[in-house]
Amino acid sequence: DGYAECVRSSFDPQVVSVTQLMEYFFEIIDPYGLNKQGPDEGEKYRTGVYSREQSHLDWAKNYIDGRPDASKVVVEVLPLSNYVKSDDEHQDRLSLHPQEQCHIPPELLHKYKGLSQDF
Repeated sequence: DGYAECVRSSFDPQVVSVTQLMEYFFEIIDPYGLNKQGPDEGEKYRTGVYSREQSHLDWAKNYIDGRPDASKVVVEVLPLSNYVKSDDEHQDRLSLHPQEQCHIPPELLHKYKGLSQDF
């Protein structure tokens, strides 16, 4: 236990900045929901930004601290201590199981799809 389900993101800082990524992130999550996203609840569904790059964590903290609602935001910002790729069944989940629902509105999924082949 203690793990959080997450998405590994890679990006080219010449194309998108960490600040832009944070803006996109805050569009698709509920930054006020403690231990939940969409219909999923529990500690593993907590919201966070995890990175091995201290500069990314600093940017994320600064982004959150600069928001007018910063005192309400429950997004963790922590160093990545362990990352394990999930099983194949959880890779490209919506492509494999199009009948399933996602808490992210489809228009947002499509809005950012072109930013990275990993998105």
